[in-house]
Amino acid sequence: MKRSCCGGRAALLFVCLFCAILFCGCTGTTAGEPVGDPSGIRTITDMRGRTVEIPATIDRVVCIDDGFVEGIMYRFGMQDRVVGLGGEWIKDYNYTFEAKSGGTYEYQNGMNPVRYLVPDLADLPVLVTSGTAINYETLASLEPDVVFLRAGAWAFSAGSDESLEKTIQTIDSLGIPLVVLVGPPYQERPTVDHVGEEIRLVGEVFARQEDSDALASYLEGEIAVIRERTKDIPDSEKPRMMQFGLSPRARQGGGAGMAWGGDTIESYFIEEIANAKNAYEGTGAFVVVSTEQVLALDPDVVVLPTAQGYHPAEELYTAPYYQNLQELSAVRNHRVYALPWTPYNWAKRLEYPIEAMVIAKAAYPDRFADINVGEWTLDFYQQVYGVDEATAKELRSVQWMDWMVEETF
Repeated sequence: MKRSCCGGRAALLFVCLFCAILFCGCTGTTAGEPVGDPSGIRTITDMRGRTVEIPATIDRVVCIDDGFVEGIMYRFGMQDRVVGLGGEWIKDYNYTFEAKSGGTYEYQNGMNPVRYLVPDLADLPVLVTSGTAINYETLASLEPDVVFLRAGAWAFSAGSDESLEKTIQTIDSLGIPLVVLVGPPYQERPTVDHVGEEIRLVGEVFARQEDSDALASYLEGEIAVIRERTKDIPDSEKPRMMQFGLSPRARQGGGAGMAWGGDTIESYFIEEIANAKNAYEGTGAFVVVSTEQVLALDPDVVVLPTAQGYHPAEELYTAPYYQNLQELSAVRNHRVYALPWTPYNWAKRLEYPIEAMVIAKAAYPDRFADINVGEWTLDFYQQVYGVDEATAKELRSVQWMDWMVEETF
């Protein structure tokens, strides 16, 4: 009797499993695909608190950002679903400057990492070019399943509130699902602490919550490492750092370069992540400063961001137009470091921990002596984009960071 009872249960279990498999097959879903209600629609809430209805399956995507969403989509293996871009960040770049000795430094093929990973992006329609509004006719012709718009990116940098609102209303009127992300420049206080929220929202749109959470957690973890190593440093021991933009435009206007004040994300990287001091105590971004002002600030450490061009340490050390700054403490002590080449990096992209790590080690070389940032960067690319070591080295090169290998930084 016991045997008969167990056999009946087994048969019943088999029938239930068979029916479940048959039912799943009839719905047309497969593992990993987004699943919506019977109408094929899902509902999400974007970072502006807007309720957005999106298709259960998304095949055509327009990204109005600077490569942020495209990088996440590459990680998901969905890069071929991008059909339109929202900015000119997709270019290749070259940069040249002359040294005091008369020699020339040349940097070629600089690019956004996603441009290297997905070269076909360069062939896609660009909906926003310099000085123009979005081409809505082109947008509609692309028939996107969803549009991502990142407030704070180049097309909608800080202060573009009126244009942003008009754009949101216009895209909504076209009946195209629009998901708004809020990057650091549009947050109440410039910070990267909400970039993970952006990543997780993109993951929700593509039903890749687990992968997006892993990516966000990894980036947040790298910043946590920096904060943990520098959290107990007393004010008296904090170096005075300056993000100094060696902009040719600033020089043409009679200045030496550009500075960023305490209300900017550039200062946030110095003070809130690396726990150092911003030598420039003013406010504002892209503030043109004179040679006399920089000499008076006399920072202990200088980091060189992208500012109308790439700027290696050699430029500040050797370019004839910077000979009046050779008495800076950072120059005399050879504590000048280049940040990664990041054109159109208004709202920060997935590589922001690289900037943070360079700044942190530049400030506290002893506390980060066990981290070779050149090697750490290779691991970073492999973790973020799932590439092999050879590709990671190429990514390091296109962001013009091979100096870290040469200097064992």
